Amino acid sequence: MSNDQNINQNSDEFFADPLPGQERYVAPLDETPLQDVDTVDETNPPTSMWADAWKTLRKNPLFIVSAVLVVLVFVVALFPQLFTRIDPRDCDLTYSLEPASPGHPFGFNNQGCDVYARVIYGARTSVAIGIYTTLLVSVLGGLIGAVAGFFGGWVDAVLSRLTDIFFAVPLLLGAIVLLQMFRTSSSIWKVIFTLTLFGWVSMARIVRGAVMEAKNLEFNTASLALGSTPGRNLFRHILPNSLAPAIVIATMSLGSYIVSEATLSFLGIGLPSSVVSWGGDISTAQQYLRTNPSVLFYPSAALAITVLAFIMLGDAVQDALDPKARTA
Repeated sequence: MSNDQNINQNSDEFFADPLPGQERYVAPLDETPLQDVDTVDETNPPTSMWADAWKTLRKNPLFIVSAVLVVLVFVVALFPQLFTRIDPRDCDLTYSLEPASPGHPFGFNNQGCDVYARVIYGARTSVAIGIYTTLLVSVLGGLIGAVAGFFGGWVDAVLSRLTDIFFAVPLLLGAIVLLQMFRTSSSIWKVIFTLTLFGWVSMARIVRGAVMEAKNLEFNTASLALGSTPGRNLFRHILPNSLAPAIVIATMSLGSYIVSEATLSFLGIGLPSSVVSWGGDISTAQQYLRTNPSVLFYPSAALAITVLAFIMLGDAVQDALDPKARTA
């Protein structure tokens, strides 16, 4: 008899005759709930990450409140004529700093312009700059981060060093210097392109990390094994699976771009005075803070509520798209 046969025989004897107190008992399968626990419900169709996120968002009070505020801001920006029939540029010095009156709930500013009308029409400028800047930042930063994270090597090294250079320049400081250099021509698009030039860095870093994580998953290997090209695999499989953190950072950044535009207009180097904006009205009203604070309060409150709504929306979306937060 060989050594292996001896070992097997000794093992069978050991497990067949356990020592006193070591007897084993195995319950029948029909007496245990194990079968019910392991049963998979095949009646419900499989859900995606976005469907699970939407189920979470619908039950989140923070999302409901922020979504209502964001929708209200968009309606005001798109259809200001629904809220006022007064031209925000129709000013009369005889009404300078007059208090609230029927038809003019916020009073008048120092130029005799209706403050309520300027707050309503100022939403269009601020929201438009925030949306366009966010879209351009998402496209530019997303492409740079995706290419760097997917190809790696010297491509990643060059793009990462370029990102570090722009990351070392603060957004507002770079925008102030660039806008001062081209102060002779002021327009909304100049502010948008300036904010995009210094704002794409965060998006690129987030997308780069998400793409580096997604490209090592099984579906990428399977797609390459089936003959998919790297470029097609990047845009069709990896980028769609890396959108969650990009959407979160874009939602939160939209509010910060609105604040940046208001800050530049407040400093007098952003939008021209002919454009109705919250930042320009805040800059004009700051000298009347002690004598007539309401002129400064209303555009400041509109700016604060809008930015807070986008930040709250970003927090709710982040909690919904984070698997760890959903399972907590």
